[in-house]
Amino acid sequence: MITQKNGELCAISMQCKSSCCHRPTGTSLARCAPLSAENQKCSKLSFYATYYYCKCESGLKCEGDWSIGGSVTNTNFGICTDPNANNAAPS
Repeated sequence: MITQKNGELCAISMQCKSSCCHRPTGTSLARCAPLSAENQKCSKLSFYATYYYCKCESGLKCEGDWSIGGSVTNTNFGICTDPNANNAAPS
């Protein structure tokens, strides 16, 4: 059931309208948070229902290293980038 607004407590990302249940540290309470914007830190993939950094906004890609171990330890982080930015025609 997706009902929680940004700033409200959550246990899993599916509870949040933004689809991101964010926890700044392993011992902090998780709260719904907005998705990461361009040039912000992001989580690539996690086996957990909460994130240290939210996934990227629609149309952006989380650029960074990925590993199975990082998915288990929730340490696969990157930076949100626009995949079309390098393909834009010069003005």
